[in-house]
Formats: sequence, C-alpha cells, structure tokens
Amino acid sequence: MEVSVIGSSQVNLGRINDVGMCNFRRNLNVVNNYSKGCNLVQSRRFLWPSKSASLSLRASASAQNQPVVSEKASKIRGNKTIDGTKLFVGLPLDTVSNCNTVNHARAIAAGLKALKLLGVDGVELPVWWGVAENEAMGKYEWAGYLAIVEMVKNLDLELHVSLCFHASGDQKIPLPQWVSRIGESDPSIFFMDRSGQQYKNCLSLSVDELPVLNGKTPLEVYKEFLESFKSSFSPFMGSTITGLTVGLGPDGELRYPSHHTPAKSTSHLGAGEFQCYDKNMLNHLKQHGEASGNPLWGLGGPHDAPSYNQSPLSGGFFAEDGGAWENQYGDFFLSWYSSQLIRHGDRVLSLAASTFSDVPITLSGKIPLMHMWSKARSHPSELTAGFYNTASRDGYEAIAEMFSRHSCQLVLPGLDLSDDDQSAESWSSPESLVAQITSSCRKHNTNVSGQNSLVSCASGSFEQINKNLAGENAVVGSFTYQRMGADFFSPKLFPSFTQFVRGLNEPALALDDLPVEDEEAAESLSDTNLQMQTA
Repeated sequence: MEVSVIGSSQVNLGRINDVGMCNFRRNLNVVNNYSKGCNLVQSRRFLWPSKSASLSLRASASAQNQPVVSEKASKIRGNKTIDGTKLFVGLPLDTVSNCNTVNHARAIAAGLKALKLLGVDGVELPVWWGVAENEAMGKYEWAGYLAIVEMVKNLDLELHVSLCFHASGDQKIPLPQWVSRIGESDPSIFFMDRSGQQYKNCLSLSVDELPVLNGKTPLEVYKEFLESFKSSFSPFMGSTITGLTVGLGPDGELRYPSHHTPAKSTSHLGAGEFQCYDKNMLNHLKQHGEASGNPLWGLGGPHDAPSYNQSPLSGGFFAEDGGAWENQYGDFFLSWYSSQLIRHGDRVLSLAASTFSDVPITLSGKIPLMHMWSKARSHPSELTAGFYNTASRDGYEAIAEMFSRHSCQLVLPGLDLSDDDQSAESWSSPESLVAQITSSCRKHNTNVSGQNSLVSCASGSFEQINKNLAGENAVVGSFTYQRMGADFFSPKLFPSFTQFVRGLNEPALALDDLPVEDEEAAESLSDTNLQMQTA
C-alpha cells in the first residue's frame, strides 16, 4: 500500500511507522482504564485533520501489501454480541474525496484500529456516485475506495458499503458532473414542490424508466454502476465486504425530499410539502386521475396542504377533524403518492437483488423515521414523505413486504431517540413509530438493521439503543453507529461509546484478559498528540 502526502500540514499526527500508521505513544494505559469506561481520549483532544493536509492513499495491485497494524494486533478478535447483534461504525461521509483520494488516511487508520480493539465487528463506508462516476457516464474510478477496503481487510474487520446515488450538501459531494449538466438543460429530472423549487440532490423517481441520461434510463445507469462495483471489488465480496446498502432517494433513504427547505421560524414545526410537481410526476398523476374516473383530481397535489413553515394542524388537508386526508380525494392522492415511492423502491431493490444474486453478501435499503407529528391522527410528516400511515391505516406493511420479497434488510434509523426527549409541540413519538415499523417487519420476516439519528452525548441515548437491541421484541440483527469523526472521538462521547460496546459484548474476552503481547498492542492506541480536526 502506497501513502503519499500532498501539500503541507501543521497537524501533529505523531511519528508514522513504515506502514503509514500513527505510532501511538504509550503514556496512557488503555488496558488498565477500560474498566473505568476507557480513557482513550480522556482529557485529550481527538480531532480530525484539517483540509490543509491532503492525503492520497492508493491501493497496490501487489499481493505483498503490508498490513496496516501489527500481526499481534490483528489477532484481537471482535466479540460475539448479545442475541447475535453485530456492531458497526460509519466512516466519515467524505472518507474518499471528490478527487478519489483518501481523506485523513492516518486518522482513519488510527480510528479503525481503535474500533478493532474495542471489539466492534466492522465499519460502514459511503461510496458516492458523484465520486466514482463523476466525469463521464461509464467512466468509473474506484482507487480511493479500494484503498479503504484494503485497510479494513488488513484489520480483519467486516465492511458494509452504502452506494449513494444522491448528493451530500453538507460534505459538498455533488451528483456526477455529467448528470448535473443534463439537469441544467432538463430540470424535470429533479423533484419539484408546489412553488417550483427543485431538489437537486437526487433524481426524481418519476424518471426511473425514462431515457433522460444521454439516452439511458437511471435504472440502466444504476445497473451498470452496480456491475462495475461488483467486478472491481469481487476479491473482497463475502469476506471483507459482507453487506451492501443501495441508495433509494434523498440521503439514501426511501422517501420524498419533503423537508428540503428549512423552516424559517422556530415557533412551529412544519410537516414538509408534497413533492409531486415535476413534469413527469404530474403526468403520472394525471394518468392516475383519468384511470380512476376522476380526471380533475389528477391535475395537481392537495390545494389546501400547508407549506413548509406552517403547522400541519392549523387547518386544511391535515386537520385532525374533517381534514381531506380522511375523505375520498385524500385516499385517491395518498394511495397514488405512496405507491409511486414503493414502486421506485421495488425497482431499485430488484435491480440490486438480481445483480448480486450470486454474491454472499447482505443487501439492504434504508427508510426514514419520520416521527414528527406521529401523535397526530393524520401523521402528516409521514404522508408528505410518502408513507401512507395514519391512525386508521398501517403504511409500513407494504414497505416491509417489499423488502422481504427481495430478501433485503431494512435499515431503520432513530434507535437512539426516546419520547421523553421530544418537545410537546412536535407531537412526536419515535418509540411508537419504531415499534410499529419493527412489528410490520416481524410479520413479513424482514430483517432489520438499526442506526442512530444523532451523534449525542445525552446519557440516555445509548440506553435507548440498548433497549431497542435487547428488548423482548427486538428484531435488529445489526446496528451501525453514525459516525466516525471529531464528535465521535470527543472526550464526552467516546468513553460512553466504549461503555456501550462493553455492555453489548459478551464478557468472554475482555481486554484485561489479553495476553501480554496483545496487551501491548492495545496500549499502543494511546497517543496524546493525535490531533484531528473536522473537515
């Protein structure tokens, strides 16, 4: 493995040994402090590298690659978790840069080793469409991602890959350049709300089967992307790479971008807006109205639905009593709106299932936890996001059945959220919604993988996760904590995460019981000079 540093950095990363790994000094005894909650970062800053340091780490084709950690450390195995639940940690969203180089290579290597020594089973890696196929359709660049996979392999960790067919505004990871250029001349490939605002971080589901990408449909482009990924990473499939999550919409989730315009006021919490106003969505709605014998109903979305900044219960479509969501028109529109979303998920998951049918990995797709206003009878936040779930209708049965039919695992965030932490004005009950979704999954034998929604130092967040993982009705097979970075390695959070891992793992192999040689490998994690700054 070849490591090169481009540009200069004033970040003190400690001495680097011949494998490109931080040589942690042993002036903090990790082993002796594990029983106290692991003082790996106590009274010290564990910060991510600044952007003044651009590190390029390229995978070598040679089979003689040196391991990232010592042979001794690689022997330290992750423990089997309670009820078989495996624990993963998400890598930074910008692990691989827009230039296809590894960001913060040394810091990531150090973080991976820390997770290995804690007993974490593996990590999750975001793979971006806008990075791997950025310049031109069919031109793939996998070098940066291959380098990360080799790092994970050398530590004998598992890897779950998330294929992201969306953009990340926060991390400034756009859609592929060639897709954005098409969008400039044909804006109808993006979602649009009632006022004409576009959401350009992913393609509208209405163009799935239309040849809008240089004569190809998005599904055809996704298929070729999946096949290229499968071919390029075939040596790791089923061994290092054990799971694959396929992006289904905004932020990778199966939903409409109903909240893409932030609220301008904190006095009330909006439920989002329906996203059915791009040209192709309106064509589908018109056809649905004509087919149902109500052509006037197919001319647009609900006229009395609130805007982003209005309370959904102030009147009109979502009103608790007499709202249109309960009448015949409401059922007409909401059935159509949700069915379009489910069909999109069905098409993409079917594509993934057929592509990887001969590969021994777990396929997944993610849905959101739209818990705001879930105590209202209409569940307005869920409705605008595309989930026809109300006080009188279960909107997750069809979702769970669709995932089960393709043998795909359902990724559910929000397992760290409790009802007690929600404001009264939000009408929110994340616990009830998690229970409903997992119940639907249980009925259809749909496997569930959990995630947290917030990187939080709240004392109850890990307790809530434990409750969802180990409760009598738990159906979660794996859990991914999102995500590695400055907040994760902060002195406030990382000791709590360490205690969480120790509580989840069986005590059969504690670090205190390691042989002396492996104890030295564990101690090597301590380093007062590992300075990392957020990107």
